[in-house]
Amino acid sequence: MKLNIVPARTGMTWVQLGIRSFWRQPMALAALFFMTMAAMSLASLVPLVGPAIALALLPSATLAMMVAAAETTMGRFPTPAVLLVAFRTGQQRLRDMLTLGALYAVGFLSIMGLSALIDGGLFASVYLGGTPLKREVAENGAFQAAMWLSMLLYLPLSLTFWHAPGLVHWHGIPPVKALFFSLVACVRNFGAFLVFGLGWMGVFLMAGVAVALASGLMLALGLGSAASGIMVGTAMVLAAMFFTSIVFTFRDCFQPPAKPSSEESHDEQPAPAPGPH
Repeated sequence: MKLNIVPARTGMTWVQLGIRSFWRQPMALAALFFMTMAAMSLASLVPLVGPAIALALLPSATLAMMVAAAETTMGRFPTPAVLLVAFRTGQQRLRDMLTLGALYAVGFLSIMGLSALIDGGLFASVYLGGTPLKREVAENGAFQAAMWLSMLLYLPLSLTFWHAPGLVHWHGIPPVKALFFSLVACVRNFGAFLVFGLGWMGVFLMAGVAVALASGLMLALGLGSAASGIMVGTAMVLAAMFFTSIVFTFRDCFQPPAKPSSEESHDEQPAPAPGPH
């Protein structure tokens, strides 16, 4: 495995490839994303440990979308079987993915715990769905401080886990090393990831303006339920497109193994796709 250093403009290429790949199989990828989110939501309902289980599933859900995007790029239809890809590639990689999930849950919950030291757990309760976000809560100074601290701490956590599922699954890297390599790859390619983030921010803003205009028109026509449906649907599609683009960041940051194992199936290698290295 070798780390690639890519130019900053590659970040916009990743955004474009994610959008383009999504629209090759929009219904399939949107449905797969919805099913991953539904599974995490159901897991969160388990008493006491539900939120931790849901958090632990995120690396596997990310990997599933990466594999689905790779399948789409290679002209194959991504079936619901990709949702279980993290759990059907051998006991060692299953243990590694479960370890990744546990580490992510611990990291995220630690951030929530640190934020609770500032506002007594108000932000954590709102974020995890235990408390509704009201205006007086949002305007609370301690709540805002806890929110900004959480955002600041979540960035390195996100970068550390960004490539880790792919490194474990496609390269067989142990979890702790995968976390280290993921962080190094993101830091070394900071320019590309900055452009990538700004590019998606621009996409979200443009889509938000368009949805706001359409929703306003529908509300004026008395079609409130349709306006709500459009907002929710657009949010789901944008999130699915974003997750679809992750595989391209992984593919361009790491060279594939020279000799893939004969035991690996066709979904074991991320799809080649045009884009600078």
